[in-house]
Amino acid sequence: MSEKQIKESDMPEKLAKPARRALEGAGYFRLEQLAGVPEEEIMKLHGMGPNAIEKLRKALAEKGLAFADE
Repeated sequence: MSEKQIKESDMPEKLAKPARRALEGAGYFRLEQLAGVPEEEIMKLHGMGPNAIEKLRKALAEKGLAFADE
């Protein structure tokens, strides 16, 4: 991941490192990228759990965004 991507990342700060690595490994660096993606697809990523999904759901909602199935 480039320094520019780190600076541009707007994932929740409290997101656990395994969940963050899972998202980055799948190419997700910004919340906008998750909008429209089914929650179950994100849950399939290794390192992603219910706590991380809830944090992502809240962060998306704060920006007026949501997973595809919400």
